[in-house]
Amino acid sequence: MNLDDLSNIEQIDKQNMLGEIEGLPDQLAGAWALGQSLPEPGSAHGVRQIIIAGMGGSAIGADLLAAYVAPFCSVPVVIHRDYGLPAWAHGQETLVIASSHSGNTEETLDSFDTALKNGCRVVAVCTGGELKQRAEQRGVVCWQFPHKGQPRAAVGFSFGLLLRLFCRLGLIPDQSAEVESAVTEMKKQQASLAASVPAVHNPAKRYGGQLVGRWVTVYGAGILAPVARRWKSQINELAKAGANFEFLPEADHNAFAALVNPSDLLMPRTMTMFLRCASDHPRNRLRTDITRQGFMLEGLNTDGYEAKGETPLAQMWTAIHFGDYLAFYLAIAYQVDPTPVDALQGLKAALKRTQ
Repeated sequence: MNLDDLSNIEQIDKQNMLGEIEGLPDQLAGAWALGQSLPEPGSAHGVRQIIIAGMGGSAIGADLLAAYVAPFCSVPVVIHRDYGLPAWAHGQETLVIASSHSGNTEETLDSFDTALKNGCRVVAVCTGGELKQRAEQRGVVCWQFPHKGQPRAAVGFSFGLLLRLFCRLGLIPDQSAEVESAVTEMKKQQASLAASVPAVHNPAKRYGGQLVGRWVTVYGAGILAPVARRWKSQINELAKAGANFEFLPEADHNAFAALVNPSDLLMPRTMTMFLRCASDHPRNRLRTDITRQGFMLEGLNTDGYEAKGETPLAQMWTAIHFGDYLAFYLAIAYQVDPTPVDALQGLKAALKRTQ
């Protein structure tokens, strides 16, 4: 396993997922700028709850958005990963944002139709597809964005557009300075994560290398809780490797008890990663430290990542970017192309044949 062999990386990464990861800071900045020029979304006056309906890469952007705006958005935001909508989603008091990268996600399309049937306010976010067509037919505002890659590689769009949408709806203050700071910090950190940087000086390569052969669990709290989920899903989809995530403080009320059995599996074949940032609640920072100590006292493998940046948004996005690089290098270590997801495509094809 030589993560410094650039020709080997290029041979494995046939569809240039590395390029997508390298371009993430500019994608976030571009999405923020694009959102200012897209159609007027109307006013949020009278809206009492918001549902963002999406799956996979589209839903993770919504998770990140909900966690980030929670301290200063007075309207509750619910992420819906399923068909239909909750029973309480009725009328103009409910805003439903249907987010689908392809525009063809069947669960999201069903939520879109249900929202219109229930008389909700609706906005669509997609690259095109059936969702765009249905929005045009029903006179629904559609924010279309340009991206031809995998949905998971469009997280800058799925978050950045939602952030701008919330600003334009008057739900949160302007975030221009925060986005600019996040992009700057991502690029600063990126200097040490590039494929050209040797593993001895590249923390993402080192982390990726030590995860080979291990089932990974990622812990995060507050704004880093959905980032833990992002790390997990990137390890799944890029490296085709097993991983799961836990949220603090909730995990300290259940998962922390599960450090004993089966002992022959836990110690050599697992790794638990703890994400931290300066904006964590002080008690959650303490919990992170004590929880990690508990793992180590049981002889379990742990490591940690401290997010960079002075603002919560910068900390969220430097952590996301680091996790993307880590998952990419883990894929290279496993000698698997990080872009195709044949298992997921096969499942979708099987479901489509039953329609």
